Amino acid sequence: MHKRVGFFCFLLFAALTGAVRGQNFTQKGVASFYADKFVGRLTASGEKYHHNKLTAAHKTLPFGTTVRVKNLDNGKEVTVRINDRGPFVEGRIIDLSKSAAKKLDFITKGLAAVELTVINSPEPDKTPYSTLDKPVEVPEDLPAEYYALSVHKKKPQGYGVQVGSFREMVNLVQLADELQNSYKGRIFIQVSVIQDVKYYKIIIGKLKSEEKAAKLKEKARKKYPGSFVVKF
Repeated sequence: MHKRVGFFCFLLFAALTGAVRGQNFTQKGVASFYADKFVGRLTASGEKYHHNKLTAAHKTLPFGTTVRVKNLDNGKEVTVRINDRGPFVEGRIIDLSKSAAKKLDFITKGLAAVELTVINSPEPDKTPYSTLDKPVEVPEDLPAEYYALSVHKKKPQGYGVQVGSFREMVNLVQLADELQNSYKGRIFIQVSVIQDVKYYKIIIGKLKSEEKAAKLKEKARKKYPGSFVVKF
């Protein structure tokens, strides 16, 4: 069976400032915490947000990643689990649950200078095809699908909508093919490397405002319920 995936772009944008490799990955920036209005709302991972759970939102780290957060002003630390996306405010790198912010003692200030350290990431899929870097011998008479691919490295600006995240390249290609047939706008693939494991995220749209991206998100959620707005 021959399928053609026309033009879509690989956004070779490793998480944050480069490829994130190993458990010693760190990042410095500003932390905020969830407002009361978010209690009970669904996060991007599908879990409901609660103040009393030690969770956090990050723009790119895979869901389930465990991160140690240190308040650089007072030295206090807390360990949280990533289960949401954000914060989408310039300069902020993590949005903490209220209980996590209390442990870091910055509830009154509202913001804090912090350092993040990844201490654990989700395990990669344990299958023979979990990586494309290791050649696998496949009998020539097995059924196969072929995809024509055009790849261009890009640095988009503005906002898009993430509709899928995968560790398996085959799942990525299948969704890209589906989108190519149903969506007429721009399609980007973001590649992140966490602890030597590649994660592929499909992002649609290239919009100048968050409001326009939010409208695209609502349309996308009709077919892809977990879609959410991201800032390039």
